[in-house]
Amino acid sequence: MTEEKHTEQIGLLDAEEIEAFIRHASEIEHPREMIIDVLRAIQKNHGWVPDEGVELAAKILSLTPLEVEELATFYDKIYRKPVGRFPIHICDSICCWSRGGEEIATYLEQKLGIALGQTSSDGLFTLLPSCCLGGCGRAPGVMVGQRFYGYMTVAEMDKLIDQLRREAHT
Repeated sequence: MTEEKHTEQIGLLDAEEIEAFIRHASEIEHPREMIIDVLRAIQKNHGWVPDEGVELAAKILSLTPLEVEELATFYDKIYRKPVGRFPIHICDSICCWSRGGEEIATYLEQKLGIALGQTSSDGLFTLLPSCCLGGCGRAPGVMVGQRFYGYMTVAEMDKLIDQLRREAHT
């Protein structure tokens, strides 16, 4: 990629990240396997993956934007629109729902004043349903960013929300 193209991607990936991904993609048989890694890096830097991020990932991996978009829209931990600082995925699998997940979802909607899919007015929290977080043995569960929290109760959610608010203000 030329220096001009690097400049266009400010806020998505820096030059070193782009070069490292290009180098790694050239060393493996199926660069498509790196789509999530590249999109997560873009999301980490930008907060979400805009269309320009999909296009950048496609260029880095020598794929079409459609090939990247297919995966980006399938994987619910890649955000294709802006989200709050702390996206909260609420597991809505039968295992979590039957063990209190529905009550946690309802409680969070009331506490934060938003519905699933919305972001709080302070920009801190986005509530997102997730069909399974892989923590059935610790149901009900939520995931904040990439961290899973199991055996959640309303009281535990209060503690977690308070902790995240403190973290946001430090």
